[in-house]
Amino acid sequence: MPSVTHDDAPPLADLMPWSVAPPRLGRGWPTGPDAASLKARWDALTKAEGPDREALFEPTRSRTLRSAVGQLPGQSGGTERLARATGPCPEPVRVLHAPFDEQWLIPDHRLIDAARPELWRVADEHQVFVVESGDGPGPVLLATSVLPLLRPGRIRPLFRRPGGAEPNLAPGLSEFLTDRLGSPVRPLDLLAWILAAVRPDLTVPLTADPELWARGVESGRRTLWLMRRDGDRPKLPGGRRPYVRAPLPSRPLTVAYDREEEALLLDEGRISPVPPESWDFEAGGVRVLEQWFGARVAEPEPGTLAAIRPATWQQAWTSELLELITVLALLAEASGEVEPPANELASPVTARELREAGVLPVPDPARRPASVLDGHEEGPEGQLALI
Repeated sequence: MPSVTHDDAPPLADLMPWSVAPPRLGRGWPTGPDAASLKARWDALTKAEGPDREALFEPTRSRTLRSAVGQLPGQSGGTERLARATGPCPEPVRVLHAPFDEQWLIPDHRLIDAARPELWRVADEHQVFVVESGDGPGPVLLATSVLPLLRPGRIRPLFRRPGGAEPNLAPGLSEFLTDRLGSPVRPLDLLAWILAAVRPDLTVPLTADPELWARGVESGRRTLWLMRRDGDRPKLPGGRRPYVRAPLPSRPLTVAYDREEEALLLDEGRISPVPPESWDFEAGGVRVLEQWFGARVAEPEPGTLAAIRPATWQQAWTSELLELITVLALLAEASGEVEPPANELASPVTARELREAGVLPVPDPARRPASVLDGHEEGPEGQLALI
């Protein structure tokens, strides 16, 4: 089959033209692995007064207790200045805090230095966020159904409007590929192909070969399913299933891997079988299982809101860990399947062809957020926000 060089393949930035910088929190305590701790932190903040409240808040140049900001789209957080805020904690929401690590966030604009409201406006059950994972070993892109907080890569939502409306794709791209392939190309199909074929330089080889396209889409859809983790619980082949062989301590402090026994050791606790591919799996140059574990046991600075956390290891974390082990093993297995479509393609579709067809260059409006006015958003101090 003829090869496709990097120069021939269009960049991801042209295929999914609208991108947003990741949110910047400015402080760590509004996020955490369990929602109950976040509510306790909020209570501690609102019960404190004067300088104590300010110290607990951890002000930055972008956010202080006196910052006037509007409500996050789709959320119920208050808009009065935090210096005099009272009342219950806004209900925490799930976010992707690190690669393959879903945690919780207090969705209050006053707590977040740069919340990227345009992302919140399109975050719903239909959305898929594609995240550039940065340099280093591991997946080039991550996909998630929840709002990602990962830095430093750009975030590319699959849809520009709520309800799965207006795909964030180069105008005319789906129609062009549909014509070349002889079958409909839906947004999730194209996203699946992107996940299967994207290169480290963020170019995406395309093909007009129907058989190769179908194989790549099938592989990418499995990767998408594993990354989103919003369907049936995945299982390792051959009936293998990781489970707790020796009880985990109430607060494990260390994690290690016994490669010969295929066992994950959390102090004296033991989980097996854990395939080597799970332990070795990296994203952004960091071993995922170690990072995930560290986020739940790292000692915070005493006296800070982050120090309010569970006194013991949570049962829910064990369940999440067992599933994560399986997901990483299956992703490592799937990564070997996408190599042929990523590096050698029959009937390549080049960037030059897309330019000749008028698909490229992408018009400037496609790189900007859509105007989303489906609901009122409350501005600072309860005023109606004009957007």
